[in-house]
Amino acid sequence: MEENKKVFKSIDEYILQFSPEVQEILNVLRKIIKESAPDAEEKISWQMPTFVLHGNLVHFAAHKKHIGFYPGASGIEAFKHKLSEYKGSKGAVQFPIEKPLPYELISEIVRFRVAENIKDAESKLKKRK
Repeated sequence: MEENKKVFKSIDEYILQFSPEVQEILNVLRKIIKESAPDAEEKISWQMPTFVLHGNLVHFAAHKKHIGFYPGASGIEAFKHKLSEYKGSKGAVQFPIEKPLPYELISEIVRFRVAENIKDAESKLKKRK
């Protein structure tokens, strides 16, 4: 049973559960994503802060020793050479919490995902016509 598991209704609520130091990191990360994807909407999905634009764009989450950033498999693949120093998986990367986050790289990845989602949405529209 997971009765005591917190269900978050907003990104603000999610961020407030962490220490002030982690809150600061998450707030800056959120700001970078918003600046890189100004038309994206915020929501909570899979109990993580999520940005959506024509589908999921990116997710992020704080963990004990890292900040998880989830741009999907295509976002990781496109930047694998720049992400090689970090732990990760097919669709995720772990940024150590004790080191500064690579905000410029995160911004690049988000802009890549925006372009990708827009292109995919346009392709789907063309197929319907």
